[in-house]
Amino acid sequence: MRTIRVTAFDWVPAFAQGQVRDLRVRWALEEAGLPYEAILLDQGTQGDPENLARQPFGQVPALEIDGRTLFESGAIVWRIAEESEALLPADPAARERVLCWLLASLNSVEPPVGALADLDFFVADEGVKAAQRPGALAAVQARLGQLQAALGKADALVDRFSAADLMMTSVLRILDHTDILAGFPALARYVERHTARPAFRKALADQMRPFRENAARYEAA
Repeated sequence: MRTIRVTAFDWVPAFAQGQVRDLRVRWALEEAGLPYEAILLDQGTQGDPENLARQPFGQVPALEIDGRTLFESGAIVWRIAEESEALLPADPAARERVLCWLLASLNSVEPPVGALADLDFFVADEGVKAAQRPGALAAVQARLGQLQAALGKADALVDRFSAADLMMTSVLRILDHTDILAGFPALARYVERHTARPAFRKALADQMRPFRENAARYEAA
C-alpha cells in the first residue's frame, strides 16, 4: 500500500462532526502507520460522477490504493488491518474471531444504535419520536447488554486491541449524544480506553480540522 487516499467531507453539521465514517478509516491507517491523503468533498458534490465512480451510493469513505478503489468502512478497515499486526493478529483462529466481531459491530450492534440516532436527529415530529423512541431505546439496551456480557472483564474483544475493537468503539460512539453507556459501565470504560489511543486522537483531530476551517462558508449559506 503506497499511495493511499481517503474521501471525506469538507464540512458537516455539528451533530455529525466526529461521527462521519471516514474517521474509522483514518483511525485504522494511523494504527497501521500508513500515511494517506484526504480527498475532501464539498457538500452537495457527493453525488457527482467522480465520487459515484469511487462509491456507488455517493457516500464517504472510499479508499484509493494505487489507483484501485474500495468502499464501505468495514471492508476498508479489514483491508488496512491485513497490512498490520497492530490491527490483526497473525494467529488464524484469532483472525477469524476478529472478523466475526468486526462484522458483528456493523450487523448486530450498529443497526439498533443507528436507528436510535436517526430518530433523535432526523425525526422532527415529536409525537412520532415519543411513540417510537422507547422501543428503539429498548432494542439498543438489549444489544448492549449482550455485548457487555460477551466482553466481560476483558480489555478487548479478541485478546488485545484489534480492528474489531476499532470498529466496535466507532459504533458505540454514535451514542455520544446520549447517556446510555452510563448504564453499561464496562462498555463505557471500553470506549474511553480505546478513544484515548494516540491514533484515534490524531484521526479525530484530522477529521475535525477542515470542519473548523470551512465552517464560516457553510454556516453563512
